[in-house]
This record gives sequence, structure tokens and C-alpha cells, in this order.
Amino acid sequence: MKKTKLFLVLLAAVIGISFTFAQPQNRQTENVIIITLDGFRWQELYGGIDTDIINDKTFTKNAGDIKDMFGASTPEESRKKLLPFFWTVIASKGQLYGNRTAGNFVNVANRYQVSYPGYNEMFTGYPDTNINSNRKIPNPNKNVLEFINQQEGFKDRVAVFTSWDVFPAILNRERSKLIINSGSEPINIPGRQLSPEMKLLNEMQFGDPHFLGGDIREDLLTYYTGFEYIKEYHPKVVFLGFDGTDDLAHRGLYDYYLEQAHTSDQCIGELWQYVQSDTQYKDKTTLILLCDHGRGDHPKRNWTSHGASIPESGETWLAVIGPDTPPLGEVKTKSQLYNKQIAPTIAAFLGLQFVPEHGDAEVISTMIR
Repeated sequence: MKKTKLFLVLLAAVIGISFTFAQPQNRQTENVIIITLDGFRWQELYGGIDTDIINDKTFTKNAGDIKDMFGASTPEESRKKLLPFFWTVIASKGQLYGNRTAGNFVNVANRYQVSYPGYNEMFTGYPDTNINSNRKIPNPNKNVLEFINQQEGFKDRVAVFTSWDVFPAILNRERSKLIINSGSEPINIPGRQLSPEMKLLNEMQFGDPHFLGGDIREDLLTYYTGFEYIKEYHPKVVFLGFDGTDDLAHRGLYDYYLEQAHTSDQCIGELWQYVQSDTQYKDKTTLILLCDHGRGDHPKRNWTSHGASIPESGETWLAVIGPDTPPLGEVKTKSQLYNKQIAPTIAAFLGLQFVPEHGDAEVISTMIR
């Protein structure tokens, strides 16, 4: 076996390709939960309130109340008030990446820096140049959730709940056969009767005035739908996609944007508390948090938007906590990570090897013991 591996390594060196050899695994992670905060900037994650934006009446009607809630004398205090779960639990027991002021960089690898290309990169490990907009076109690239769903012990134990209605296309529901509930779709669990709680959430959803517009569901409804599913059916892999931060930023509502981020943090904290109280999940679950793109940092214009013409749109962040992750807290070492690395890293936590159909995305080794 050693001779065979040595031969392959030498061959790789000669012809210019590389192999990844599976190593013996002794992982405790049996479940993974991925949560995204669409378009949430690293600037607030690491610095709390942006004083330039909060003091601009164009974007903040409620500055006094927001300063009372999240303001502080230092960025570290402000960010902890804004995102207490991130800065109490994850900062002490997990890892956070992407504080660019410390030289710790996380970026998207795709050139378009909008949501569909971002989520494609995140879940397929491949920044496909053919995916260049948010149009609802079925994704031709195989994603890591569909790969996991095909592995022994994971069939029909992977579930997706998102506020944005484009995810059935992003994750190619028809091909992947994943359980996906997105936007204003009614909750329907194939082959299973809905619990009373799920039925109530359905009723609430169709009575929702859709403040965010179109087929975008309020994040709280997405969260509680996913949470009830977790409690009722105990899936092994769950993706929750929140959208409110991006939509509120596009509307230029900075006070609401901050409140939405704070509410998402509260939801994540509540979910983690449940995870740590449940027999299947306790000390056997890894939680991964990230965003699909950044946005501008100019208070007058660019913070409300993102895309290839706004350089900061490629700037993202990552956070992780779980039994196989060393508790490094805020990582300040100078390094460069990319969102495309998340797909193989999700699989690696479960002892699986996901190789993107294209590209060269590698596991983020520092996240896993």
C-alpha cells in the first residue's frame, strides 16, 4: 500500500496533478447545521455599529434607540451587544474568521459577488462562471448536500429551509431529491403527516404580509419551521438560509438591518441551546455560520449594494463551533480562505470526502482537529 501511494505521489508530481488521500477519521461530529446570513457584512460582525452609517439620517431613522441597544465605547463591546451568541459562545468555544483589520481574510472566489453565484460556490465548491445572476435556473453542478444525502445513513436525513425562493434551483431539487422548503412554499414533508406545530406555521405563513416582498419569507418563519422540523424528525444535516439582512440593507434601512442580525443571533443561540440538550445532537453536532457575499463599505452609497463593480462585495466571514473544532476564538493569524472551501469542509466533518466536479477547493484544515 505504501509503495502504491508513493508511486501515485511521484506520478502526480511528474504530470502536474494532485491526489487527496483519505486519512483514518476519529471524528465526533455526526450532524452538521449550516446557517447563512445573506449579505451580512464582516464590518458589523467584527466592529459592531458602523458610526458613519448610524449617524446618517438617510439610512437610520431610529439612531437613538439603536445606539442604546448596540452602541458601546469600543467595537468589541458593540459587537458583543449586537451578536451575543457569536461573541460569548463561539468566541470562547469555536472559531471566527474574516477580521480583515487583523489580516485574516475570507473571500468569495466567484467574480459576480451576488447571491446565486455565492451559494453555488459555497455548496458545490466551484465558482462556476456560467452562473452569473440570480435567475432561477436549475444548477448543473452537484452540491455537497446532495452528495451527503446519497451516502449510507444519510438518505432523506438532509433538509433545507430558506427564506429566499431561489434555493430549489440553486440546489437543483428535481435532481438532488433534497427536502427543501423555500420562500412562501407550503410546508410539505413527503410521506409524513405534519405536526400540529408545522400546521400552525403553515397557517401563519399564508397570513404573513410578506414585508420583504415577492416570495421571500420572513426569517423568523423560516427559523421556526426549520427548528420544528429538527425537533420532530431529527435530521443529520440541516441548512437554514436567512435573507433579511440582505433585503433590509438593499432598502437602506440600517437600523432594521442591525435588528435583523441581532434577531438571527438570538435564533442561532436558541437552536444551539436545544442542540446541546438533545441526545442525538449533544456534543455530536457542528454548527457552521457564514454569508454568501459582502457589500460596500461606503456609507453614502455602496453599503446598500453589492456586485462585481463594488470591490468589498467579495469580502465575507466564517464561524464554526463543534466537538471537532479547536476553540481558537477569533482567528487573527494572517491567512486567506474562500467560501468555495466550505463544501468539502462540511463533508469532512462527517468523515466524508466531497470532491467538487470542477475546481480545486480544499478542506479548511484549521477548523477540524
